[in-house]
Amino acid sequence: MFKLFTSIGLSESEQQKGKEHSFTVSYLINSCGLSPKSALLASKRVHFENPDRPDSVLNLLKANGFDDTQITKLVRSRSDLLLSNPENTLLPKIEFFRSIGVIGSDLPRILTLSPDLLRRSLNNHLIPCYDFLKSVLLVNEKVITTMKRSQRAFLCDVTNVMVPNIALLRELGAPQSAISLLVTNFPSVAFITHAKFVKAVQMVKEFGFDPSKAAFMQAIQVVLKMKKPMWEYKFEVFMRWGWSKEDTLLAFKRSPHCMLLSEEKITKAMNFLVSNLGYSSTDIAKNPVVLNLSLEKRLIPRCSVVQILLAKDLVKNDLSLSTFLLPNEKYFLERFVIKFQDDVPQLLSVYQNKMDPMDVEIQSEKVSGTELL
Repeated sequence: MFKLFTSIGLSESEQQKGKEHSFTVSYLINSCGLSPKSALLASKRVHFENPDRPDSVLNLLKANGFDDTQITKLVRSRSDLLLSNPENTLLPKIEFFRSIGVIGSDLPRILTLSPDLLRRSLNNHLIPCYDFLKSVLLVNEKVITTMKRSQRAFLCDVTNVMVPNIALLRELGAPQSAISLLVTNFPSVAFITHAKFVKAVQMVKEFGFDPSKAAFMQAIQVVLKMKKPMWEYKFEVFMRWGWSKEDTLLAFKRSPHCMLLSEEKITKAMNFLVSNLGYSSTDIAKNPVVLNLSLEKRLIPRCSVVQILLAKDLVKNDLSLSTFLLPNEKYFLERFVIKFQDDVPQLLSVYQNKMDPMDVEIQSEKVSGTELL
């Protein structure tokens, strides 16, 4: 049950306004859990003189898994839903979402996050959205995944946004797999207004991305997320580390998401790899994906192991960063730790951060002159 609120805390003018819709305000407070001020604001959008219709709406929501907190959020953002016809308007939409696989706690959670889904026409909007997404993604599970990641996929204009955006990608020769990747992973990008989408696609093409590759879709996301001032600022950040404009563009083409990294993350990674370990900044530009990796969980432990192996001449000096930083955990352990345990028994302890690399006895200046951590 919701806790009863009083008018304490409201100013005289607010109380006076509240009297004009006293029943509505009281209902919103006592039955929907809104604060007095929120109830007063909501009463400007909805007004009723008896509880019959709103009671039937609340009963429907509760019967379909909405808890008190979710109902409060729903009513606070879309109080007009309380005047909806529960049987003819709301229930068919709830049953539709359940029929396509939005079940359990996901149903009330998604509808609470995007209550406008309950305001869209079932036949003229929701079903056409679903049908189009299914035609693009082919598998129903991917449609549900897309919806969970961004409800925009079920809110945008099918005819003027969804259809032309996907049609443009197909015209450029983008394969089904790449389009599916964009829609399922970046639905808010895939279904942005068509004019913005066209502009982003043109920019990405000018950068030289291949529409048949996944990187093309990732680049569209980056371009749409970054405004021009931030784009220019990221170029400045990389220039501080010796990258030319061409280096930065090369890095962007190889790993589009590197442009979305914060200045702090870029600085920490570059400081460690370039200043501490002595790698060339242009080496990083050729393998920019390493900037996305966790400093504490990936860069430091793996580089510490490799620096020890280099000092003992157990691996080649020209070992590229991608060779040991990008492979999965199992491969790295087998290739760079387990393989050399007889030569350096402490490698696993160093990798697990249980031992300082400087405590490993190595008769070489390669490690003693390098700050690993």
